[in-house]
Amino acid sequence: MASVVVGPAAAADLAELILTHSLPPETPERVARVLSRLEAFPDMGQRLSGHWEGTRYVVGPWPWMLVVYEHHPELERVDVLTIQDAHASTAATFSGR
Repeated sequence: MASVVVGPAAAADLAELILTHSLPPETPERVARVLSRLEAFPDMGQRLSGHWEGTRYVVGPWPWMLVVYEHHPELERVDVLTIQDAHASTAATFSGR
């Protein structure tokens, strides 16, 4: 079972999305439910390539929300790098890399 660590950039991204998208107050809990699946299945996300080689993504509680992460099997840890709006972002604009 992997531990899931939300990095400061990802936490800031989520806070910004809550404000800019007028997301409901239970948004952090919804995102936490998505992240809890990564504890048991850390490689379930789709692999990214190019600049983001070595990372994966899962879709958050809304179909437009992308959660980008790295899995470190040797540490039994998943690091959440960024949370973005797929409609408004490209890999080049993701924070944290």
